[in-house]
Amino acid sequence: MLSSTVRGAAVLALSLAALSVSCSASPETDAADSAPAAATATAAAVGEAAGSASTPSASPAPDEPPAEKVRDAFAGLQATLGDSCTPGNCAYFLDRVYDELHRLDRAMKADPKGPGHFTEPIELIAELDAEVGGDQSFENLKKHRSTLIGTRDTINTWMQDHPDDYR
Repeated sequence: MLSSTVRGAAVLALSLAALSVSCSASPETDAADSAPAAATATAAAVGEAAGSASTPSASPAPDEPPAEKVRDAFAGLQATLGDSCTPGNCAYFLDRVYDELHRLDRAMKADPKGPGHFTEPIELIAELDAEVGGDQSFENLKKHRSTLIGTRDTINTWMQDHPDDYR
């Protein structure tokens, strides 16, 4: 009798834990991202229901933050498409385009598919860097404005033509 009560409590706790994990997950969360959380919650719930004193410990935090996803970096680049170099906004705009291109470059190089998957956009950013010469000052970015904006637009077109590569 006691065994069936403990088993029933464990099943109930397991069900509630799984439900709370699935309800608290955001719609953008991948199944692979939520699986470790569900396993930890489930194991903790079963351990509590069974009266166990030990609970699984969380894995240690990595030294480096996880790499940004290409789709998120690309969204940042796309956000610059509606802006332009206006008198009060030009320095901010050019610096932002430059930063968003390099954010996308880092994300593509860190992507699990490998940097070889994004060869053309990575090469375009390398060509931009060779022309800009590492000088991110407003005067230099303004001097290379057409190359900077052209690189952004070409990469935007490439990414739009390859939607499965970043989703």
